[in-house]
Amino acid sequence: MAQDGEPQPTDRDALISRFSRPEQTFPTLNETEIARLRQFGEIRSYKSGDLLFETGKRGPGMFVVLSGHVSITQRDGLGHVTPVIDQGPGQFLAELGQLSGRPALVDGHADGDVETLLIPPDRLRALLVAEAELGERIMRALILRRVSLIQGGIGGPVLIGPPHSAGVVRLQGFLTRNGQPHHLLDPEGEHDAAEIIARYSPKPEDWPLVVTAGGTVLRNPSETELGRAIGMIGGPRNDRIYDVAIVGCGPAGLATAVYAASEGLSVAVLDIRAFGGQAGASARIENYLGFPTGISGQALAGRAFTQAQKFGADVMIPMTVKSLDCSLRGGTFSLALDGGDLLRSRSVVVASGARYRRPEIENLDKFEGRGVWYWASPVEARLCAGEEVALVGAGNSAGQAAVFLSGHARKVLMVIRGGGLGASMSRYLIERIEATPNIELLFNTEVVALEGDEASLLRRIRWRSRLSPEEDSADIRNLFLFVGADPATNWLDGCGVTLDRGGFVVTGAQSEQNQGRLVAPLETSVPGVYAVGDVRSGSVKRVGGAIGEGAQVVASLHGYLGDAAKPAL
Repeated sequence: MAQDGEPQPTDRDALISRFSRPEQTFPTLNETEIARLRQFGEIRSYKSGDLLFETGKRGPGMFVVLSGHVSITQRDGLGHVTPVIDQGPGQFLAELGQLSGRPALVDGHADGDVETLLIPPDRLRALLVAEAELGERIMRALILRRVSLIQGGIGGPVLIGPPHSAGVVRLQGFLTRNGQPHHLLDPEGEHDAAEIIARYSPKPEDWPLVVTAGGTVLRNPSETELGRAIGMIGGPRNDRIYDVAIVGCGPAGLATAVYAASEGLSVAVLDIRAFGGQAGASARIENYLGFPTGISGQALAGRAFTQAQKFGADVMIPMTVKSLDCSLRGGTFSLALDGGDLLRSRSVVVASGARYRRPEIENLDKFEGRGVWYWASPVEARLCAGEEVALVGAGNSAGQAAVFLSGHARKVLMVIRGGGLGASMSRYLIERIEATPNIELLFNTEVVALEGDEASLLRRIRWRSRLSPEEDSADIRNLFLFVGADPATNWLDGCGVTLDRGGFVVTGAQSEQNQGRLVAPLETSVPGVYAVGDVRSGSVKRVGGAIGEGAQVVASLHGYLGDAAKPAL
């Protein structure tokens, strides 16, 4: 208990203490600062008990409390309500989702009569750009609030299922990589899950059951089904024509989105899985300019994703682009999306990267998502804590993953087809691997077969030396494959974009169709269509190179769009 003369803790103090950096997460604005915000919003009044925003429904923007108090609570689909914080005069109510009007992750009730200044998403973005110092404080708070919600398991869908099941791992990875709060209930020991399980009687293939904030229950949904159910994507407006459509949300696509949107272009970004691409799954990137201690791919991509939203880019994830129609008149392109939607744009940037390559291993398809992984995130690391794991690959991504996994697994068996690492891996990673005692290297070796149990979970791998016919094996339940990737360009079939023999997009003077005309270095054989990053033929397969190309292509976009707007002579 507090001694006489000491300030007594309030309920709000106790709630705030749950958050990291509370003074930055919940700052209080003074009258001068609020006056500067008034031009961006309008006054809204609420009676006691009124809802300002509701979990699972699209939020109207950021509220600045002028008088009264607002109680913030978290409500999940199982009916649980948890206090989060109480906000009073000078406080603002929002988190990252309100940059783009996403569904709210919490409820906000007026506690008595309340007067607020409501700043809608488009005006909030304008505020962040126009008011640099104040905008920085607000943006930092929005980011920290989302991080706190994620770390505390507050908001978002409830996943019910065995932690090691393929569906649980798949959807946890999807939500984690997209920065979406969620929490998992194990049916073996969680009483809260019993009623749902009894009602829906799930079969093994139904795991996980996913309960949305509104109480809807999904059986092992696809990423797209889950994304639509929780409001991550709403689909394009068929009547809108964007200045540029960017297909792919990896480093190249994100860089294009940030620079294009910040320079006033209307931007749509589409990705089938998550922002960050393959780079987003990197445990630690240590050779990217400006980060001497390294940064995770998730953190780097997350910052860029937030920047793109700040400048007004429409990011649609998960969204599959089926095809590109380059034949339309009027200087527009049409992208056919899953679900039958169409998105129209005056230009297109191909940043679709590459799909993970699948080596010739017996029974590989049987164990994908059931012990075979193509990336190493904290979700997968949790599955192999204290166990022996195997990793196939010899590039930088493989090296980064091996070092990361070595901090969780008892032993990392690194299987390398060639006779060394020097030709394909950065020297700093080789030295790090050589200095890590629980990483064992097997050179001139290939994994040839996988074995499992009656539940189709990986239990054993077999490998063979390329220098002798003998096979060896080990009881290993998690195999990580980092053997490169093939370009994701199938959706370009039929639109006239030239590809090289490997399926990568040819740009600039390399294309025979471009010879004889002046073209930008990143322009494809189809005017108005550009390619950046790993999907481009001849590109440097590095994060820094992809980001550089994303920035570079924006100048070409301005030139093309400016010329397209000029009347023909």
